[in-house]
Amino acid sequence: MVGNTGPGSGLDEALARELAEGPGAVAELLASLDARGRRECAIELHLRACRDAGRRKVPALAALAEEELGWSTAEADLLLARLLGKDAKVAPHELHGGFLTLVPIALAAAAQAEDFDRPRVRALQRLVESHYVYRAEEYMGIRRLMDVLLRRELPVVPGRLPRHVLDDLDEFGPAMRAAHAELLAGAGVAAFLGHCALLDKPRATRAWRRTATALLGEAEHGAEVVRRLLEGIAAQPEHRVTDRNPWHQVDWGIAGESNTGLVRGLLWAALDVDADWVVPLVGAVALNAGTGLGGSGGFCRSQTLATTAVAVLGECGGARGAEAVQWLGRLPKKVRNRTVNKGIAKALEAVAARAGLTPSMLRERGVATLGLDGRGIREVSLGAYTAELAVGEPGTVALSFRGPEGRLLKTTPKEVRETRAEELKGVRAGLRELKALVAAERSRVEEHLAAGTVWPAEDWQRYYVDHPVTGAVARALLWEVTEDDGERWTAGLPERTGGGWALAGEDGTARPVGPDARLRLWHPLRAGGEEVAEWRAAMAEREERQPFKQVFREVYPLTPAELATGAYSNRFAGHVLRYGQARALMAERGWAGNHLGYFSDGWSSELVKELPVPGELPAGEGTRWRARFFVELVDEGAHADGVARLCSTDQVRFERRANTAGARGASTGAWEAAALADVPALVLSEALRDVDLFVGVASIGADPHWRDRGEDRAYDGYWESWSFGELTEPALIRRETLARLLPRTRIADRVELTDRFLRVRGELRAYRIHLGSGNVLMEPDDSYLCVVADRARDRGKVFLPFEEDGGLLSVILSKALLLAADDRITDPTITAQIRRG
Repeated sequence: MVGNTGPGSGLDEALARELAEGPGAVAELLASLDARGRRECAIELHLRACRDAGRRKVPALAALAEEELGWSTAEADLLLARLLGKDAKVAPHELHGGFLTLVPIALAAAAQAEDFDRPRVRALQRLVESHYVYRAEEYMGIRRLMDVLLRRELPVVPGRLPRHVLDDLDEFGPAMRAAHAELLAGAGVAAFLGHCALLDKPRATRAWRRTATALLGEAEHGAEVVRRLLEGIAAQPEHRVTDRNPWHQVDWGIAGESNTGLVRGLLWAALDVDADWVVPLVGAVALNAGTGLGGSGGFCRSQTLATTAVAVLGECGGARGAEAVQWLGRLPKKVRNRTVNKGIAKALEAVAARAGLTPSMLRERGVATLGLDGRGIREVSLGAYTAELAVGEPGTVALSFRGPEGRLLKTTPKEVRETRAEELKGVRAGLRELKALVAAERSRVEEHLAAGTVWPAEDWQRYYVDHPVTGAVARALLWEVTEDDGERWTAGLPERTGGGWALAGEDGTARPVGPDARLRLWHPLRAGGEEVAEWRAAMAEREERQPFKQVFREVYPLTPAELATGAYSNRFAGHVLRYGQARALMAERGWAGNHLGYFSDGWSSELVKELPVPGELPAGEGTRWRARFFVELVDEGAHADGVARLCSTDQVRFERRANTAGARGASTGAWEAAALADVPALVLSEALRDVDLFVGVASIGADPHWRDRGEDRAYDGYWESWSFGELTEPALIRRETLARLLPRTRIADRVELTDRFLRVRGELRAYRIHLGSGNVLMEPDDSYLCVVADRARDRGKVFLPFEEDGGLLSVILSKALLLAADDRITDPTITAQIRRG
């Protein structure tokens, strides 16, 4: 009976007739069938075309793709599943060749069905883009169809989420469905989330946001839905995420493609929620998504979500803008992805431009106090006891407890641990938050040192020395004050007076900070050698540490060799570094660039850092500078993970560009190469200081075990020259400091400083400790002594003004104390070396 005939033998016969008699038999069969029969024929023809890999065109399939056949969701899914995924009937490379034969009927079915497999259609869309480059005319129609299909809002069934919303291609979707089932079943929630899932770009259009605002307002507990789902993604651990693609790809991340689109929409929708949690939660999403896989590196857990969250923070204004700037300023310390960091810089400038301030100004105005009072203390009552969170100079954070009588206790009281466990947990969380904030402030203030920022007295007092958190850092630093437009600056340490603040000089004099004064951080590059020496002696005498190296900071003026090269510096070229350690230091100091390794473009890399960091200059004012440091892979043979083990250093170059403001406040214009003589002294010195740090810490010459590597050892000539060669700038400061410290030690009569070494006279032999590497030579034959001193070894009561936490100054002093009593050394690995020969 016409209308009920299935494909069966009828299709076989029609195909056979076409082979014998020519086209027309299949079309005649299809004309005799109803819609259901034509769908069945289409499904069978599609299967045969898949088995043939789509090599031959099937005119009947193309014709059926143009008809309204009433496809069901199951039928559409069946056709799409044949193309992609583990049950695909066509190989990935075959799908490319047979795309125009196999895909149109599947898309037609998806367009007519109530619902369809969006992840597979998105995967097909990506394939189209690769074809479109070369065959744009052929693929224009199918590309347009996919765009329309993926923008389509599907019918909403009350109380039931669309299946592409919180799907099961990752761990995030099922977890959220299980945790918030009742909330997600609320009226209007499905429609709102379905709209959010349509966002496929980092920025939402005004039309999209208008619709999202309306749907959010209609959704039951809409704001709470946004909050809970964003909290979920902010806490989502990285895991293996399945992607619907021809290659059955499985990647690591925090969300699959469909749920990534959903979270993108939620992030933009959050801007319309009037709540205190919005900015911190968007920032937390940016942090989790932007963090590298495994907790570090430039490959984000989700670059897509990180970029979107940063863009959302960049749209914040008013009070939210100041809070957003705090998050944007914090992110680069953890996020290493270059694309995300470029977005952060643009977002910072956009927020600041709307407020008429620099990002730096906004950041300092929004630094949290975390409940600390003017003394830098926050008290939390825990029954009869009181917990005290305190921050002191030069940025130390402590948690202590006081008993009922006010007595300070060394440990957490047993009663508090047993009866106030939850409250104690909150106090300890506050301690962690305070430590993170102090660390962030320490880094932020050091950025100002390199930038040469100048503050009016009112801002300096309010946002720095008087601030409960930042003040602990600022009051331990040396400042300069002027009241005559910068013609004369006077240096001193902040000192509170009855009427405000003064700067105390190293000679005991004090310069009041008047209301019309301007202040900046003191930098040794601007001071004369005599002034620097006086301040170093004063700080050592007072035994006052600083939050970062300031008074003892290394400086790098131009050398005659650099004036001769003109465009680049070779001062730190030709060193061999342990790449992993060097890369970590570079990231910590804000240098970004490609990784080195045994993969495409992994043989060389260019590390780039802007100085001062973006945000110090008002939009449209001044000149921006950046340093470029070149490194190359040192071939040790390919490793299983493909990552470089060693790298060599090359040139440092500088570029500049005008700080012109674009439409969103971001700088525009091209970077241009600059001669070293044109680079501001602070920019040059701070960039070269970073590079010197990379070499000083990560050089193989700093590895005392390098000679023990046996057949794996290489570059012995370099190791020797670096380990015992001329002193670098940090080593010269180390020598100067030891000259002050050694007379106070118990081994003062057994040590002497030479040009490059600390000579130590033991009972058995004499030793020379190199002040640059810490490596040791034994007299009289200069044989090498491999000794790794205990960095926690007793140094008596010697105060170390810097490197006190296991730095090289500490190592050298520990080795000297050890070797001065070499007859009491019991470690056989050391005594065997000393007594040989």
